[in-house]
Parts: sequence; C-alpha cells; structure tokens
Amino acid sequence: MLRPLEPVGRGARIGLGIAFFIVFVAAWAFATFGGYVSKTFLADPLTMVQDGYLLLTKYGFLGDIGMTVWRVVGGFVLAALVAVPLGILMGAYKAVEAFFEPFVSFARYLPASAFVPLLILWAGIGETQKLLVIFIGSVFQIVLMVAVAVGQTRRDLVEAAYTLGAGDRGVLARVLIPANAPEIAEILRLVLGWAWTYVIVAELIGSSSGIGHMIVDSQALLATGQIIFGIIIIGLIGLISDFLVRALNRKLFAWRLA
Repeated sequence: MLRPLEPVGRGARIGLGIAFFIVFVAAWAFATFGGYVSKTFLADPLTMVQDGYLLLTKYGFLGDIGMTVWRVVGGFVLAALVAVPLGILMGAYKAVEAFFEPFVSFARYLPASAFVPLLILWAGIGETQKLLVIFIGSVFQIVLMVAVAVGQTRRDLVEAAYTLGAGDRGVLARVLIPANAPEIAEILRLVLGWAWTYVIVAELIGSSSGIGHMIVDSQALLATGQIIFGIIIIGLIGLISDFLVRALNRKLFAWRLA
C-alpha cells in the first residue's frame, strides 16, 4: 500500500527504476514493430541498436563522444572556478551581494542558446564558442545557488567563531566555507546535469564533431535510429557522471551526506 512520504527500500527503488525502463522499451517496441508509428519518424529498438553499433564501429562515434565530454567538462570547470568564489563572497558579504545579485538574477533567466549567434561572431565556430555556451549556461546558476547556501549558514556558528577570537577572514575560511562545502558540492552536481543540455545546443550549430553534430547529420538523413542512439548515449553519460560525482561527494563529506 502506497502512503505519502513513506520511504522505499534500496532494493525496491532499484527494481522500480528498472521496471520503468522495461515498460518504456516494451511500449516503444509495440508501437514501432506493431506498425502504429512509421519507422521514418521513429526507429524501432532493434534498428536503433544496429545503427548505434555502426556508429561506434564504422563512423568514429567514440571520437564524437570524447569531444562532447571534453566540452562539458571544460566549460563546466571554467564556470565553477568563477562562480563558486563569487557565490561565497556574495553569501558572506551583503555589500558584494547587493552589487552583483541584480545582474546575476537577471542573467540566469537568459537562455544560453540565445547567445550562440553572438558567440559565433565573437569567437567563431571553434571550441571557444562551445565552451562559452556551457560557461554562460552554468555560471550564473552556480553563483546564485552558492550565494543562497552560504547566506543561510547558521548564525550561532559565526557568533561562536567571533567569540573564540576569529577575525573576518577566519570566519570565512574556517566556518562559512567548511560548513557549506557539502552543499556546494551538491550544487555543482546538479548544475553539471544542466551543462549536458547546453553542450548539445552548442554543437547543433557550426560544429564538425560531437554528439550534437551527429544528431544534426542524422536528422538530415532521416536516420531516427542514430538520433535516438545519440540521445540515449547523452543520458547514459550524464547518469554515470552524476553517480560518480555523488559517490565522490559522499566520500569527501561522509559526515554530512551519509
């Protein structure tokens, strides 16, 4: 019997998650093999697997996957290097927050895809343009989320540090940053997932490699099996990266994320 907020065991959670994918693939196979949907518009699962195998073994798709992963990691790391320190400063110092917060709140609503034409003009169609799309899509989200997390630090911890003789820098380095490090790590994990959506946008225009480039070429050929395979690969890599970052966070902050 289902009850609101009733916890589910780990085994049951895994089983239910697998069950959804089984039902999804079964419905997909029923719709395509049964002739209810034209294969021109939606390839069947078997065709998708065959097309994916050809992409990997004959058309160098592993290189495209590597380029996409590199772009995600590169753009996201650049965004984190800028956003995390700025977010900490905004959360710690209200004057800094008052200066940056209006612009950051405005900029975070701007879709990264809207900057693609400008970035092509400014940086061309090379790797810099693609990294900047991911950077713009990630940096403002990280800044604001980190600032909110740091700004909500328990006040009693700060007062205790001052009572024990800590200065302003000591409070920042020994209280605010350590207290919020686990949450900042979780923020980075969440935004990393968003970065995968930005890289495909960057690769759809003016790209000669990457998963997004393959999807555009496949669309021109009406190769829906290849398109679906590319989408699935994106989801799998994103899921694996999410699990890896989650495991790293649990190891680094076991006392907080147990």
